[in-house]
Amino acid sequence: ALLIITLGIILGTLTAISANHWLTAWLGLELNMISILPMITKQKHPQATEAATKYFLTQAIASALMLFSSTLNAWQTGSWNITQLDNKLSCILMIMALTMKMGAAPTHFWLPEVMQGSTLATTLLITTWQKIAPITLLYMISNHIETTITLTIGLLSILVGGWGGFNQTQIRKMMAYSSIAHLGWTMTVISITPNIAITNIIIYMTISTPFFLMLMSTSSKTLQTMTTIWTYTPITNIIMMLLLLSMAGLPPLTGFTPKLLILDNLVTHKLTLMATTMAMFSLLSLTFYLRTTYLLTSTAPPTTTQSTMLWRLTSHQNQITTTLTPVALFNITILPSLLM
Repeated sequence: ALLIITLGIILGTLTAISANHWLTAWLGLELNMISILPMITKQKHPQATEAATKYFLTQAIASALMLFSSTLNAWQTGSWNITQLDNKLSCILMIMALTMKMGAAPTHFWLPEVMQGSTLATTLLITTWQKIAPITLLYMISNHIETTITLTIGLLSILVGGWGGFNQTQIRKMMAYSSIAHLGWTMTVISITPNIAITNIIIYMTISTPFFLMLMSTSSKTLQTMTTIWTYTPITNIIMMLLLLSMAGLPPLTGFTPKLLILDNLVTHKLTLMATTMAMFSLLSLTFYLRTTYLLTSTAPPTTTQSTMLWRLTSHQNQITTTLTPVALFNITILPSLLM
């Protein structure tokens, strides 16, 4: 069953990103959605059922909106080609549909709840793999996107992501709001310089994947349980701290590079006020990243933790974590040369 689900998720995404026809892309997204639902409902718990229901309903609405948009465009222009979304209303509806599928503001409402009701492995999929298809479709229609719309969505996402994660104690919800904020950075620049937008989302995935894998290996679901990580795997404690700082976008870590490129691009296009506002709003996200970092470091020896100790089980890090962690932390010098 797991093999079928995995194949469905992979095939759905590949179908959507390689499609040239809107119906094929829609089919790929639907296959993707249907495949991930059993993974969300894997836990026999009311919260998991609720999460799956919310995910299904939201994705179904987004899919219907996507179909309506593409049909309207085909009716007006006679083309089902993805890159020929010439009708203005169709383009706006398509942006709304794809942002709903990704979980960007203002259609972000489902993401924190779904992530909280899912396992850490499923949460990792939702924050990384599930965003590949919608962001690729946005990339393909980037020539037709109104910059004002994407800037508004982006700014709102950064604000909502920072504000929402501000007071969270559950790591999955905190990471959901972190995902919304990072999507905001991607959305602001997708209609101006799509390549930088794609770079930003790839880097976010590169950083969040090892972080989630470490959470899975340490069975950490709340900030309180994170305070005991140092007792059985001190190295993981340090790496998680660095990954959080990288997500926050602090130099010289990798997460700083896309933010710098985006801000530079906005200033180049005479959107200095927008760039300044984004930088200010990102301080909200920085607050909860630093709070989590503080919890990870302040409880390390010689300071004693106030939390109940977990069983000191051997922590097994898989090869993906080992491979992605250096990339997620130290490739700042490589990226600009690749983008030029």
